[in-house]
Amino acid sequence: MTNRQSSVLESVPSSPAQLLAAARSAPTPAALVGDTPVLWVGEPFTAAGRGFWAKLEGHNPGGIKDRTALYMVRAARERGQLLPGARIVESTSGTLGLGLALAGVAFGHPVSVVTDPGMEPQVAGLLRAYGAEVHTVSEPHPVGGWQEARRERVAQLLADLPDAWCPDQYHNPDNVAAYAPLARELVAQLGRIDTLVVSVGTGGHSAGIGRVLRSFFPALRVVGVDTCASTIFGQPAGTRLMRGLGSSIHPSNVAYDLFDEVHWVAAPEAVWAARALARTRYATGGWSVGAVALVARWVARTSPAEERIAAVFPDGPHRYVGTVFDDDWCRGHRLLDQVPAEDPQEIARSAEAAVSRWTRCTTVEPPAPAADEGVRGLAGVAR
Repeated sequence: MTNRQSSVLESVPSSPAQLLAAARSAPTPAALVGDTPVLWVGEPFTAAGRGFWAKLEGHNPGGIKDRTALYMVRAARERGQLLPGARIVESTSGTLGLGLALAGVAFGHPVSVVTDPGMEPQVAGLLRAYGAEVHTVSEPHPVGGWQEARRERVAQLLADLPDAWCPDQYHNPDNVAAYAPLARELVAQLGRIDTLVVSVGTGGHSAGIGRVLRSFFPALRVVGVDTCASTIFGQPAGTRLMRGLGSSIHPSNVAYDLFDEVHWVAAPEAVWAARALARTRYATGGWSVGAVALVARWVARTSPAEERIAAVFPDGPHRYVGTVFDDDWCRGHRLLDQVPAEDPQEIARSAEAAVSRWTRCTTVEPPAPAADEGVRGLAGVAR
């Protein structure tokens, strides 16, 4: 018998049960959430001898927000805030809506989501296929943009629907607590983490992952990734093409004290990184993934070779086939052929200048609240 024949025979299972030993099975769709893989992202996307580990949350049924949707719904049911069979109503740009549709199926609740014209048709179609109602606002709020317009429509629906409940992802602390398992998965998978690179939108997964990891690794460096024209870290509000990160309001879940630095990334830079990832690593995603990958690539190049860097990729590429990965759409928005600089520009404080390209700031402070912002949380609201 040749060595090759011996090797082949050794790899053949001795019993049918062994064929399923590594397969994953689940009694409910909710049980498919979690235990997502990590992937080494190295050259040619990164510099030679450098790289980072990407947590691929696109391996969840709908994306990273499956975790928080299930957690928030379960917690509200346990507290009696969400009654059996009551409707769930929430604002979303897409990923949380998919998670809430999953939670609605898992726990037996009808779901209504409020979105805006920027939601991709594929996502809206999926939400309807999963049984969710989709309400689309037609005009942005003059101060809070599309987010505030969506939230106002949510408030209207809550007033009209008896017993309806809103998780209010922007201000609900359960949105933070939901990500502790993800952080523990990273610890088990990587053993040691020196730097976390994470996008910031509602503030939920950045705070939830970062706080738990820092309890394991007190010297952890946390790098937040935002988008230009987002108000989260004190930049002036503006029109934002990128979805899934950034905000036109100030979510109370953002843990400002957690971050060592923040980077703002522009849409063309995120598109370049998402497409480069696809070509070189066959693992990519949309706006958040592109922005996070660009920053993690720089962190890897500028850090010692032994530094262990974890980056969170919130979703996969499928919903972005008609946007980030569509040449005609990108040309129409002037997003192609704009290779990012090797290094970000630097500002000392967020209020120093309005940024329009990849920019880094190592002084992270909470922004002053807008005069009309007040307390607008809808968490736990039922009508």
